[in-house]
Amino acid sequence: MFKTLYEWFWWDRIWLPVNLTWADLEDREGWVYAKASHLYVTVPYALTFLLIRYIFERWIATPLAASAGIRQGALLKAADNPILEHYYTTQCRNPPQVDIDGLSKKSSLSVRQVERWFRRRRIQDRPGVLKKFREASWRFVFYLSAFIGGIVALYDKTWFYDTQEVWRDFPKQSMLESQYWYYILEMSFYGSLLFSVAFDVKRKDFKEQIIHHLATLVLLSFSWCVNYIRIGTLVMLVHDASDIFLESAKLFNYAKWENTCKTLFVLFAMVFMVTRLIIFPFWLIHCTWVYPVQHYPAFFGYYFFNVMLVVLLCLHIFWAYLILCMIRKFMFGTLTRDERSDNEEEEEEESSATEDEGAEQHKLVNGLAAGEKEDKNGCCGGLSPPHNILQSKTVC
Repeated sequence: MFKTLYEWFWWDRIWLPVNLTWADLEDREGWVYAKASHLYVTVPYALTFLLIRYIFERWIATPLAASAGIRQGALLKAADNPILEHYYTTQCRNPPQVDIDGLSKKSSLSVRQVERWFRRRRIQDRPGVLKKFREASWRFVFYLSAFIGGIVALYDKTWFYDTQEVWRDFPKQSMLESQYWYYILEMSFYGSLLFSVAFDVKRKDFKEQIIHHLATLVLLSFSWCVNYIRIGTLVMLVHDASDIFLESAKLFNYAKWENTCKTLFVLFAMVFMVTRLIIFPFWLIHCTWVYPVQHYPAFFGYYFFNVMLVVLLCLHIFWAYLILCMIRKFMFGTLTRDERSDNEEEEEEESSATEDEGAEQHKLVNGLAAGEKEDKNGCCGGLSPPHNILQSKTVC
């Protein structure tokens, strides 16, 4: 049965145009073609990327952050409480009022103390600026290196300037060494992002990011197997261009270089709109929809590849909407947070927890007993969120 499934999966008519078979893509007479077996190497390379990332973040990004005045913040940790901790880890991070009342009785704490414990516990799990800076530094270095490498690999290729050349003599197009390494390293990097998703900073567009990484890996893997390598390299180059400005804007924002951050964010928005909403659909997707059928009849792989490109385009439109929302708020002076960041509720929790800490310190200074009744203005009077995102909150 496994053999039957294997033969069906690699059926020529699914992957290749009519009158072509896998035998036509065997290496011969100096011509080298991409093989599905080549992709196995991306797994150890992805793990290698994780090791390199760890070394980079520890020995390069952390000292760089320190030189920019970014250090690990000291948050007041939630007190050890097995009952509340068990509920937090197994049930819910933000319990409803009914559960809070029950936990109050079980733990012999007041309702306000239980609410405060959960607030501090949630904040305790949230990543600090240093962690965000290190992640952004790593992605910036990779995207910049990948973009430069892509330019070096493509600047002298005819299909870089004329997309109709992408399909000349397809699929009998010998793979170049530069194309091999460009593909393998890009796929390994996205594979490492999937491996690290559990401990990376989680944002509101977490699901979209997962879809993006999976779609990218599927798209690159498919294009590799059917020798869509020329168009694949162009897609990768277009995607890396705007990411450089995004990650650099994050870095300067974390370092509180406001003017530089603003400039880079505007450049990012411009490059994103041009590359992903103009060049990507009107040049690259047009190239994959229109030109191939001029050389061979449409087949399953043709439709599959284009559907995956449209999935990426939909994600681009989603992110473009968020970017435009940020620009609108930025222009009218109402930007207080990143549209992709955590929920506003968590921002209020942090402010409220900060006020709680201040209230506790005030009590200690005045020698009040720990069991005294809370000041009626306690943690209920939440602080207003800051009005300037570039001064106190992270843009990305």
